[in-house]
Amino acid sequence: MAQIIPIRDLRKTTEISALCNSTGEPIFVTKNGYGDLVVMSMKAYEEKFARADIVAKVRAAEAEVESGAALLDGKETLAKLRAKYVK
Repeated sequence: MAQIIPIRDLRKTTEISALCNSTGEPIFVTKNGYGDLVVMSMKAYEEKFARADIVAKVRAAEAEVESGAALLDGKETLAKLRAKYVK
């Protein structure tokens, strides 16, 4: 469940760090009752952006296929690469 804290609680850095790392969820920080910041662990940040990168690459590949671009056979391409580089 998402945690929401007021900006004044950012002084409790050790507690916030522990909460971010234990839950893996972002913490939403409010200022004057409105959303202002999001704090998350480095691991959660990296996972989120890695997932977004994968989704973007899959969408780009799907668009390439739909545009009629020439496709390569996976097994055939791997066999050629193995023959060339594996000794």
